[in-house]
Amino acid sequence: MKLTRRSALKTAAATVAGISIAPATSSAQMAKKKANPNYRIKKGRIKQSIMGWTFNPMPTPELAKLSKNVGLVAMEGISREHYPLVRKLGMDVSLVGSHGFKKGPVDPRNHDECIKKLTEAIELCAEAGYKRVITFTGMKEKGIDAAEAEKNCIDCWKKVIPLAEKKKITLCLEHLNSRDDTHPMKGHPGYFGDDVDHCVKMIEKIGSPSFKLLFDVYHVQIMNGDVIRRIRQSQDVIGHYHTAGNPGRAELDDTQEINYPAVMRAIVETGYDGYVAQEFIPTWKDKSLALRHAAEVCDV
Repeated sequence: MKLTRRSALKTAAATVAGISIAPATSSAQMAKKKANPNYRIKKGRIKQSIMGWTFNPMPTPELAKLSKNVGLVAMEGISREHYPLVRKLGMDVSLVGSHGFKKGPVDPRNHDECIKKLTEAIELCAEAGYKRVITFTGMKEKGIDAAEAEKNCIDCWKKVIPLAEKKKITLCLEHLNSRDDTHPMKGHPGYFGDDVDHCVKMIEKIGSPSFKLLFDVYHVQIMNGDVIRRIRQSQDVIGHYHTAGNPGRAELDDTQEINYPAVMRAIVETGYDGYVAQEFIPTWKDKSLALRHAAEVCDV
């Protein structure tokens, strides 16, 4: 029998129709209606954490138990009084706080406070067995140009780097977006470190394995885009990741634009073995479902 193009296509279609294809465990922009209320992390190639403040006013002990049940392995952005509970649950503290994002080392008047808080956080990490401390540039200041602001930041960080190196602790500089002015925690107009490429350059100037980038996918998408290529280009200086849906810093669902499964696979491919913290602000009434949904999307 002569095989025509039409008959070949029919044969191929019939063959495909007879194959049972298992659905992917995580899909891009998975809709809320597809969220599994019983989902628990299965693959674990991404070590998922959660930034606790985003789930306020849910009490931290409740969030900790939910996170453990979902299969997250760490927490951050919570009061230090809850660290013992997190440890008791067998979870890690993935990032320890220090100074805030507003009063940073851009302004030399903040140096003493920044150094004090960074030093305290490094010592706490070393004693408790944690590995990472967050830091920020701070907001731009009138009378301080970009070159001077950069120098001020680097000078300040260099004063605590020797201690971080000695204690084997990594300081993670968070890049933030300055574009979104709709909410005080969705964007930070006036933040000096709002260009992720500039943050990478400052990190390279410091040149220490104890000083790396906190790559917040949400903020990078808003300010720079080209997320996956940037992850690959900067993989050697990335020490931590955050997530959130854009626009709105909400769930990782079909109302936002970032293809998180693809981003997570890119992270895995770089060999990164640190934490990825969920930092979206839930809008769904069922916050437990929102967390399980995000965990599934990122469980690649």
